[in-house]
Amino acid sequence: MITVSVFVGIDVSKDRLDVALRPSGDRWAVANEEPGLATLVERVRGLSPTLIVLEATGGLEAPLTGALAAAGLPVVVVNPRQVRDFAKATGKLAKTDALDASILAQFAEVIRPALRPLPDAATQTLSALLARRRQLIEMLTAEKNRLGPAPPPVRKGIRAHIAWLARQLARTDDDLAQAIRESPVWREKDDLLQSTPGVGPVLATTLLAGLPELGTLSRQQVAALVGVAPLNRDSGTLRGRRRVWGGRAQVRTALYMAALTATRYNPVIRAFYARLCAAGKAKKVALTACMRKLLTILNAMLKHRTPWQHHVAQSP
Repeated sequence: MITVSVFVGIDVSKDRLDVALRPSGDRWAVANEEPGLATLVERVRGLSPTLIVLEATGGLEAPLTGALAAAGLPVVVVNPRQVRDFAKATGKLAKTDALDASILAQFAEVIRPALRPLPDAATQTLSALLARRRQLIEMLTAEKNRLGPAPPPVRKGIRAHIAWLARQLARTDDDLAQAIRESPVWREKDDLLQSTPGVGPVLATTLLAGLPELGTLSRQQVAALVGVAPLNRDSGTLRGRRRVWGGRAQVRTALYMAALTATRYNPVIRAFYARLCAAGKAKKVALTACMRKLLTILNAMLKHRTPWQHHVAQSP
């Protein structure tokens, strides 16, 4: 008896969930609400799928992903850019919800992205708080930029809004700190990370929420995941410049600011940065290398559950 592997692609929109199967090509859709979710999960579970693929859609995919994972089904949430590039490579340029579901099913069948453990409810809450913090900072920056050129009658309202945003930001920081304190595992990891000169609460929290794999991967894997691993750009006899690309943007942004601080206050990173600059490396290239080195150190610290040690961090 021959067993056929079933691959499922699900396109998530606000009102509807479009489902496509490979290799059969079957399609159907349900409403994106509780009864529709239950029907979809039950029907997909009966297929015993090899892999289910969804796109990240800014949080709309979270209820469905949670329901599928709770049912013990193999679900992966992938980067929409990867799927779009795959669709272009296969000559499928049209875009509808039903077509997107078919592309996702084909992507699952051909690419077979690796399954990763999904974040638990506490990690999702921490991620949401971090996202809200970023939004508040962006709004604060925008309002402060508006304040200078604004006419006097408008400034009063802008100042009041700035004060309100500042209070909301402080409250969000308190919520983040409390969420970490309430988890013994996070508290231990946070203490380990912040024992490193240059690493503050923002990077530590960002790593806990946005890079839960830290401490479980090799240094090459974690650098590629964040997007600080240099990628080759060679073709024939051409040898292009190595560049970093892709990865988790929020983690990389926080890591950049921490590395910038570490080049001044962390003795290991400071010496490494100075050595690269003395060797003629551009400051941006040297700083990217410092980001990678700092990430490697933090990964090793969590893997071995040891706090910052100057002599250990100096080893390559």
